[in-house]
Amino acid sequence: MNEAPIGIFDSGLGGLSVWKEAVRLLPGESIVYYADSGNCPYGPRPEEEIIHLSEEIVKFLLKKNCKLIVIACNTATAAAISYLREKYEVPFVGIEPALKPASLATTSGHIGVLATKGTFKGKHYLETRKRHAWYVDVHIQVGDGLVEIVENGHFDSQEAYLLLENYLKPMLDKKVDQLVLGCTHYPFLIPQIKEIVGDRMKIIDPAPAVARQIQALLEEKELFASENQAGIYEFYTTGILAMLQRMVKMITDTREFNRSNFWKIGEE
Repeated sequence: MNEAPIGIFDSGLGGLSVWKEAVRLLPGESIVYYADSGNCPYGPRPEEEIIHLSEEIVKFLLKKNCKLIVIACNTATAAAISYLREKYEVPFVGIEPALKPASLATTSGHIGVLATKGTFKGKHYLETRKRHAWYVDVHIQVGDGLVEIVENGHFDSQEAYLLLENYLKPMLDKKVDQLVLGCTHYPFLIPQIKEIVGDRMKIIDPAPAVARQIQALLEEKELFASENQAGIYEFYTTGILAMLQRMVKMITDTREFNRSNFWKIGEE
């Protein structure tokens, strides 16, 4: 048994979609979550800067004695995971667009990917597309503005709806029937997406698959915590603390929220 926490980090609040699934699947595990909202979004940033930001967060999580680190950000995974795995011995779980299940499930031969510019430039996306989606038509769309909408909690705003409509209508016109969400912020916009696409597209949320990968790696490395206790959750942010608290309260139940503690980086 290993009672050390799991570390999860993202460019901001989007990785809470992964945190939520991990809590559901692994209720006995404690988790330290790091939201780099002060530097969000990562998508437009140069790769070298993303690597630097990611490494500083990893150093912080290692000081918290994290036994496994989840990069709950497609852009940071694409830019930094190979470097981090070479430099640090702690196991890493990354995230990448789910092109394989989308390609296997499509009946129209057209799949859509909504992601950040950084994700589309990354070698993980390019290699995955070449390996698993070579035989289908892949329609990509950079989700400019969507990360900021989620960070500000404006899920139900007209701005969110109009942006999504602008991004998704062309995919509908091209018979896309599988929509891959290539950013962990985007699952928070699924209700709005469903309003636009109805039942014409299946929406593929990456978070459940990432949680299952965390579970598998804990088993492989024999890192599970004991089953007779509930996890404790620590949250850190470089952004606005109240925004992080509000988001966590919105997506979790009272018992889990009461086991959560929140700090702003530099004030902990």
